[in-house]
Amino acid sequence: MCKSLFSKSLLALAIYGVCAQVPSWSATDIENLNAAEYAIKEIEVNGLYRVTKGAVLLALPIQVGDVVSKNDIKLALKKVYAMHNFNNISADFNEDTGTLILNVEERPTIVKVTYAGNDAVKTEQIEEIISGRGIKVGETLDIIKLKELENSLEDYYHGMGRYQAKVNTILVYLPRNRVDVKFNFVEGVSAKIEQINIVGNKAFSDEKLLAQFELRDHVPWWNFIASRNFNAQKFNADLETLRSYYMNRGFVRFKIEQSRVEVTPELKGVYLTVNLKEGEVYNLDKFEIVGETFGHKEEMEKLIPLEQGDIYNAAKISSTEEMLSNYLGKFGYAYTKVRAYPEINDENHTVSLKFNVEPGKRIYVTDVKIKGNTITTDEVIRRDIRQMDGTWLSNESINVSKNRLNQLGFFETVTMEPKHVGDEVDTVELETVVKERPTGSIKAGVGYGTETGINLSGEISQDNFLGYGGRASLGINTNKYDRKIELSYNEPYFTLDGLSLGGSIFYEDFKAGDANIVDYNNTRYGASLTLGYPLNENNFISYGFTYEHNKLSQTSAYSQIKRFWSVYADENRDNGEVIFKNYKFNISYTRNYLDKGVLPTEGSKQNVYLLVTAPFSDTKFYKATATTTHFFPMDREKKYIINFRAKAGYGNGYGTKNGLDQVLPFFENYYLGGDEWLRGFKYNSVGPRALYNTNYLGNKSTIATNVSVGGNAIFAGSFQLIVPTPFASEGYENSLRTSLFLDFGTIWDTNFHKENYNCVSSCNYLYDYSDYNNFRASYGLTLQWISPLGPLGFSISRPIKKKDGDKTEFFTFNIGRTF
Repeated sequence: MCKSLFSKSLLALAIYGVCAQVPSWSATDIENLNAAEYAIKEIEVNGLYRVTKGAVLLALPIQVGDVVSKNDIKLALKKVYAMHNFNNISADFNEDTGTLILNVEERPTIVKVTYAGNDAVKTEQIEEIISGRGIKVGETLDIIKLKELENSLEDYYHGMGRYQAKVNTILVYLPRNRVDVKFNFVEGVSAKIEQINIVGNKAFSDEKLLAQFELRDHVPWWNFIASRNFNAQKFNADLETLRSYYMNRGFVRFKIEQSRVEVTPELKGVYLTVNLKEGEVYNLDKFEIVGETFGHKEEMEKLIPLEQGDIYNAAKISSTEEMLSNYLGKFGYAYTKVRAYPEINDENHTVSLKFNVEPGKRIYVTDVKIKGNTITTDEVIRRDIRQMDGTWLSNESINVSKNRLNQLGFFETVTMEPKHVGDEVDTVELETVVKERPTGSIKAGVGYGTETGINLSGEISQDNFLGYGGRASLGINTNKYDRKIELSYNEPYFTLDGLSLGGSIFYEDFKAGDANIVDYNNTRYGASLTLGYPLNENNFISYGFTYEHNKLSQTSAYSQIKRFWSVYADENRDNGEVIFKNYKFNISYTRNYLDKGVLPTEGSKQNVYLLVTAPFSDTKFYKATATTTHFFPMDREKKYIINFRAKAGYGNGYGTKNGLDQVLPFFENYYLGGDEWLRGFKYNSVGPRALYNTNYLGNKSTIATNVSVGGNAIFAGSFQLIVPTPFASEGYENSLRTSLFLDFGTIWDTNFHKENYNCVSSCNYLYDYSDYNNFRASYGLTLQWISPLGPLGFSISRPIKKKDGDKTEFFTFNIGRTF
């Protein structure tokens, strides 16, 4: 519907709407006023709904009692129009009463903004663009801004490569001068990159340069990051990557002379052309530090990792700038600026650098404020913060503090930001804001696990006990092969300097036959004590002592176990049972450079663990185990991450008994298989198998089985590609993780000798158990969720290398472990 307005004081026609939807702009009108002067005795305003008369009179530079001209009234109406509240304003004058009459037409008030058809762009992104242009609920509708906004939204889509995109606005007028605004998007398809041409390159091939791009004209199936969909922002980023590639290889005069984007007529494809000029390779000549260094110039010069004659490397120079800035930051000059100024010699192709230091003011921290912690006490957070109240602000201390808080595993996010207080420019408050994550669970009930079967459990565990940072656990667990109760507690800050103290008491009744291990029962109980301390911010060492009482019964008489029983043949037995009392000492060293304690995205962590029983124990053995994990982000947002982890272990007996060498007790063997180290294989099912001796036709023979007995050596590893979780919102990025994995591992027995066995039955289960090359491997998909109930893990997997008799499984889940 087309709507028009007419007034006898309005000589120009103002179009309020155009064909059902879009009103045009309007202006002021005073053509009806013909007198030379007007004495204003009263001012009347007609047409107001939302805007008050007082607001209009405040903007109007004419008051009762003024004598004004026609031009004065014209200028006054422009002032009122500048309020941005009206589409039309006209003026009339009643000569009988001396009344200046203003007729206004208010802009309608926006009561609702809706969107339709925006599948490729999130509504939140569109709202951010729209609200910045003043089109939001509660504001008045400005038609000019609305038309500009439509064009801006179309440009936004064009920048994404959707050149067919159209944005239409539908206005629904409501009573009381209100309006609903509906944006209708026709997004079209993303334009595909048909070809990328690089012109002018001599030092590097097209293939080498295109490999640096995120945008590609051809994408192999295995490349999860590259894309053929054109995106202007990504193209600009690729051009910057190209520039960095050359600048990091000595091409100081490198220049992108022109970049072109050509769209096909049907708007479905683009051709990209990059014209560049490489120049020559330049080497470093000399460099020096200039500016105020407060006596630290000599130390700063030693930090510079550059050498004369090196090929110019822009990234290395930027890193040097940051390193020098951070060095002065340790002394309170937190806002130090260091910039390298190059002096280029084009004759001999060298570059000299001057690192100019601008330290700024020394900053003093008056207070460290902590926010966001509802469970964790301030004390627990403060003891891991290395930036103290009343000291100079140090960038290094802030970075170390953030890393330590993230490594606790108590928080989803940690931010630390210095903020100026009052008018003092040299003092700040350090605001530390944390977002807590669930760190414990309370469970009671019946569950089912793919490895454990029916599970009756009751457990209270808390990694951040009562908010004081200690880990406490009381668990009662029973399933088809294990019944266990354990009470443990570890206090990481038993003393103020970081000495940790922990302990536990436990009881367990383990039936190995139901856990995919050769049949035996082991009832054990005992207690442990652990003492540890930090060597520095990232290295920790701990010592432990455990008393363990083992009572074995119903042991299966398989061949490998006879080596163990031959050593302990004189042990007192009662009803087929044997008791071992062991006193274990252990030492553990941990190196931790992970960025977070839970679901890390960058860094590495290593642990070396050595356990040995005391000489007065019933069994004398040792075990050494080492683990490592590494995270390598593939993009700046850390959405794609490569993770590698590995485990190696070896154990054996020491000393002799009854003239025989001690061996590793069979109940201390390593096992492999399950959701932690070798997914796709059942729990503990991989490795050497139980062999039984028999007399076959008067000859000593062997019968093989598919029952695992474990081994005294292990090596296992895993490669994982962590990818964004499909259909998950960004709010879950710190608690939800999806990964594709390749697991591999092997278990072997260094004391096994295959030539001693003459197999007569199920011989496909018998192979050289002493050979470490008997690897198994699997691949699959894992989903992890740090839920309010605790960590949940789900995996689907398929073996790609296995042995006869290996027990496999396609789906597993667990509660309480991340990997």
